[in-house]
Amino acid sequence: MALYSEKVMDHFRNPRNVGIIEDANGIGEVGNAKCGDIMKMYMKIEDDIIQDVKFETFGCGSAIASSSMATELIKGKPVSEAMKLTNKAVAEALDGLPAYKMHCSVLAEEAIQAALDDWRSREKQS
Repeated sequence: MALYSEKVMDHFRNPRNVGIIEDANGIGEVGNAKCGDIMKMYMKIEDDIIQDVKFETFGCGSAIASSSMATELIKGKPVSEAMKLTNKAVAEALDGLPAYKMHCSVLAEEAIQAALDDWRSREKQS
């Protein structure tokens, strides 16, 4: 049995939405001290819709694949829907992750939440 699903390998080899959004109005950065992975999410949100989302990830293939899949799952969606995205949903969309790599999908969920928190705090200030 293969260690990683075809979807994990595809998102690792061909990650979607990589990069920086210069005028992002929501930015979240999280890391895992144990494994050393760092994930940064950039969002452009207008009228409570995630118009664009990009990421930068320093980490293993599972972290890159999780970042890529997470951005695909929330792009174009309402903020309320993105807030409900769980690491389990990210892992399921990738057709599973090995148990010892599930923390990568947790990082993706946390990066999204951090970016949404940043967006909310900016909204309150304006």
